[in-house]
This record gives sequence, structure tokens and C-alpha cells, in this order.
Amino acid sequence: MVFNIRQKQSDVLLKVLNLNSPSGPGKDPGELYKVLVLDRYSKDIIAPLLRLNDLRRNGVTLHLMLEADRQPIPDVPAVYLVQPSTSNIDRIIADAAGSLYESMHLNFTSSLPSRLLEQLASGAVRSNAVSKVNKIFDQYVSFIALEPNMFSLGLADAYVQLNDPAAAEAQIEAMVNNIVDGLFSVCVTMGVVPIIRCPRGGAAEHVAGMLDQRLRDALKARSNLFSEGVLGLSASLSRPLLCLFDRNFDLAAGLAHGWTYKPMVHDVLGMKLNRITLAAEAGPGPGSAAAAAAAKPRAYDVDDRDFFWEACGSHAFPKVAEEVETQLQRYKQAVDEINARTAAGAAEGAYVDGDELLRAATASLMSAVSSLPELQEQKKTLDKHTNLATALLASIKARGLDAWHSTGEDVLAGRADLAAVLKQISGPRGNAADRLRLACVWLLSYEGMPSDADLGELERVLKAAGVDTTALAYVRSLKRNNLTGARGPESAPGGGMGGSGAAAQSSGALLDWADKTLGQGLSHVTKSIKTLVSGARVAPLTGAVEALAEGKAGAPEYDTYAVFDPKAPAGRAGLERAKGPFRDVMVFMIGGGSYLEREGLVAWAARSNASAGTVGAGAAAGGRAILYGATEILSGEELASQLAELGRRSGQGQAGCHLRQHCLQRGRLTGDPVE
Repeated sequence: MVFNIRQKQSDVLLKVLNLNSPSGPGKDPGELYKVLVLDRYSKDIIAPLLRLNDLRRNGVTLHLMLEADRQPIPDVPAVYLVQPSTSNIDRIIADAAGSLYESMHLNFTSSLPSRLLEQLASGAVRSNAVSKVNKIFDQYVSFIALEPNMFSLGLADAYVQLNDPAAAEAQIEAMVNNIVDGLFSVCVTMGVVPIIRCPRGGAAEHVAGMLDQRLRDALKARSNLFSEGVLGLSASLSRPLLCLFDRNFDLAAGLAHGWTYKPMVHDVLGMKLNRITLAAEAGPGPGSAAAAAAAKPRAYDVDDRDFFWEACGSHAFPKVAEEVETQLQRYKQAVDEINARTAAGAAEGAYVDGDELLRAATASLMSAVSSLPELQEQKKTLDKHTNLATALLASIKARGLDAWHSTGEDVLAGRADLAAVLKQISGPRGNAADRLRLACVWLLSYEGMPSDADLGELERVLKAAGVDTTALAYVRSLKRNNLTGARGPESAPGGGMGGSGAAAQSSGALLDWADKTLGQGLSHVTKSIKTLVSGARVAPLTGAVEALAEGKAGAPEYDTYAVFDPKAPAGRAGLERAKGPFRDVMVFMIGGGSYLEREGLVAWAARSNASAGTVGAGAAAGGRAILYGATEILSGEELASQLAELGRRSGQGQAGCHLRQHCLQRGRLTGDPVE
């Protein structure tokens, strides 16, 4: 199976834009042009997938927000793509009653409940606007496809809501239902019914049980969503494995500093929905600061259509800088070749056949014209990544990110003690979030509980640096209550969470030099690149997923994790259903994931394919494929902020998974699938 969730979701959305017609853009000229109406969530779904030109090619002349006041356009059909909610149904009824559009094609991101369907029907009847509603569809696209093998459910602050000690039962159930809706939408869009595995006794098991029941109900329904020939993948002989984890399983991974391109762009430059916005920089002259403040920020989009983003996303930063320079040199050579061909003429003094010369010149000109658009697009992409690399380098220099990554990796690998952590925190470079993240990583990776004296010294140094220690107090409470699943450090070559700490540390002087040479040649950044990719470690999540996917008997994860199989008789899903090995593995993190974590899983899949002789082929040739998702994609600073918020809500005292307590009260965590 080839996991390309972006392509699958794009296909569904394009069908929505074409009024759910499988024949492409509408043949009826009267329905060629249309209005697209979105809510905030569906706008986030579309943003990483379809650009303005894509909408126009599919007849969308105007896209509007459902919540906004809109003027009537009575001679144009409207395509709605919204969440099924009471407020959205009220707005749709008001639009129908006001005859805003010629007809309304209603598409919901997940299944429309019966009560909302009844609300829509009764409202349309009361308004005498039934004729305005053309069709209603459940589309099951309640997720955001960021990469071909990565998605988010876009559920903000899910970690806080699931662990808030003051959360109401209705709030927790609403969040869990949203998670299940999103995972069910992923399964329907991909056309698969996975075997589910998860740790027992927490949020992951509760979600797994509800998802198992939802899939069972769908398989029993009259219109089986997974037997549709259009989706195609459900007929695969190899079913995927879905591994569910709670963020507390490896909290340190969400706080760690990365050193590779995609994780750094997301963590440092604040990428959201595949868009990076850079503020204008001030120049050296007088008044430049005011001019920069008045200038508009620059926005850049990155996705799988960006050749550089796909090729270099997992490279260490210096390697990326070197590749930018290499690609720019290739571009210049291609331009020089075109100029040479178009300027070529007869040798001086030689007989010139005018017709032959004209034909040769015409052929050269046509060849140049045909290659120019591709070269211009390539140059635009390289300019974009040059600007991103420049912005990253500025942050690396200002905050000393190489040193934070180096120390953090040493801590996680068991090579650094408290003294090294305190030295780094007391240093001059880095912001408050960098210091807090490193302190939390040290505490989480410490075997057992540190002494009160060590914790007191750590808090003293943090407070002296102006850091709010509320998040650290909350992490300490989690640790004391044994609510974190981090295991001891494991060493293994080639994979895990990125380059080694000691290797990154060796690049400090290199980065000082790179700042001066960036404009002249980015390749200067990479003179010691070989030292940056050695000695990586295996992250706890990667180790657990490997044990489950390989079906390693005797491994704690394989032997103890709960098993759910929606296709098996209720209550009969045992280890025999999850023997493996599984080629296709879906990993979902409840409470927020990261690019760094996903990178470790992709690296493991690549190593697995290499050892099996399918290197470079991946899933297309029967190799292992990874699909990674999370309730939301968080930077380390955002996760630290959520930990601090939980610390404030809990009074820095009792910490834990409020969802677990909620489930225990309802008798849901029994170790058996929920029926």
C-alpha cells in the first residue's frame, strides 16, 4: 500500500468542488462557476492542499466564510464544506431562507448526526426553502493532510483539555468524539480497516475502543463505506496496523530541539498549515528599522510539490545550506547554456546559409522558451529556501540552537548530567522556552526521581534566568505519579530523533563563519557535515512501533498492549490477530505530535526497507510505509506552554490524565475492547 493521504484527500475535495460529479469539472455551462462556502475548520483543511489557482480551475470564482455576512448571488450555485454543528446548520438555514444562492450543495466534514439532519430539514421547511438545498453529503475529511505521510486533526489544546483536572465530563467526551471522528475519517478516506494496538489504561485505550466500535458499526451498515470500489485500498490483502499513543508516553520527544530542516522550520520559524511567514528584516542604514516594521511580512508555502522541501526535509541544517548552493549553481549553468544556444551563430569568415541559420536560431529559441517556465519556477523555489535558510541561520546564531540540540541529545542518550544542563541554561544565548524545554527533557529522561536538592538547584538557575517554572513543576508531578512512559536511553546506529549532540556541538564555530559567507556561498556551512549525522539514538516511540509492527514476541509492547480488530468477533481480538509483520503502519499521537517525532519513524521505515532489500522503493515495492498523525502538530515551545497551563490549572500539585479518571469512573478501562 502507498500512503499518500494528501492525494486521497485532494481527490475527495476536488470531487466536492465539482458538485460530487466523478467526471471532473461540470459539463453543464450553467454550473461551471460556483461559490465555495467554508467554516474555519474546513478552511484549514483546504489551505495546505488547494491553492487559489486550483480553486479557479475547478470553477470556484469566490470563496467565503460561513460566519461572515455575505451578499446574495442568486444566479450561482454554492458548494458548502463545513463541520456538522448546530451553529453551522442555523447559518445554512438562514442562507436558504434568504435565497443567497441559486442552489446549495451541502458537504459535511464528518457524518451529519440525525438530530442535526432533522434540524436542517425542519428549518428548511419552516423557511419554505427546501428547493434551495440540492444535495447533502458526508465527506469524511475531518483531518488536515500536511504531507503525503503526515496529518493533523487540527484539535487545538487537546493535551490540555484531556488532562485538565477541572474539565467537565461533557468537555472530555466532546474532545474524544472529535478524535474518533478524525481517525474514522482517515480510515474512510484511505479505505482501510486497521488492526489497532495501544497501551492499556489511558487515553489511547479509550479512543481505540470507541474507534473500534465506530468501525464495527460502519462495517455492519447497509452502505458499507469500506466496500466502495472508488476508494480502492480496502481490497488490499495486507491490513495496516494503527498504533495509538498518549503524549505522555514520550513527553521529552515533543520538547526536544531538532537539527534537521523540516523540524527546524516548524519549530523555529513557526510554520502553520505548510505556510511560513517571515517578518521583514531591518537593514544597516538609518531609518531601516521603521521601514522594516512598515513592510509586509513575506509568506512562503511548502508542500510535496516543492522539490527541495521533499528532497532535503530530513537533512541536517548545514547539509541543506550546501544543497541550496549546489542547486543555485545548477540553475546558473542551465541559464548559461540557454544563452549560449540562443546567441550561437556561424563562425566568423565562414559561408552563412541564411535559411539554415534562421532554422537553427528558431529551434534554439523554441527550446529556450519551452524550458524557461520550469527554470523560473525552480529559481523561485531556490530563492524561497535561501530566505528560509537565512532566517534559520539568524535564529541559530541568536539563540545558539546548535548547543541546545547538542545538550538535549546528550541528555536523552545518557551522556550529560545535571552540571552540563545547568551550564547550558546559565549561558548567555537562548530564550526562556529553550531553557525550560531542556530542563523538562532532563527531568523526564532521568532514571527515577532526582533528589530534592538537584531539583531545587535546577529551579533556582531557571528562575535566575527569568524562566517561569510552572511547567517544570507539572512535569515533576507527572514523574512522581509515574504518569510518563519514557524509557531509559537506547543506543542504536542510524535513526531516531536526528543527529547526535556531540556532532552538532562541533558545528558551533562553523555557524559563526557561515553567518559571514551566507551571501557568497551557502556551501561554506557544510565543511564538517560528516560529523553531523553519526551516532543517532532510537526514540521510545520508534522502538515501541518497531516491536508492534514486527510482532516481536517477548517485547513488552507486543505482549501487553491492547488489541482491537473491528473485523473480528466482538471481544475475540487476541495477539494472534496482531502477529505481523505489518508493512503498513499508522501511528497516531493523542495530545500533539511533532515533525521531529515523525522523522524518527520515517527513518526507521527507511532502515527497515534497506535491510529487506527494498531501499528506495518503499511501499511501492512492498516495503514498509509509515503514516503519522496527531491531534495537532506542536512546536516544543507550544507544548511547554500547554504544560505550564496545566500546571496553573492544577495548582502545580496533582497532575495526571483526567481522561483516565473519567474512564475508570465509567468502567471503560477494563483491558478489553469497548462494546
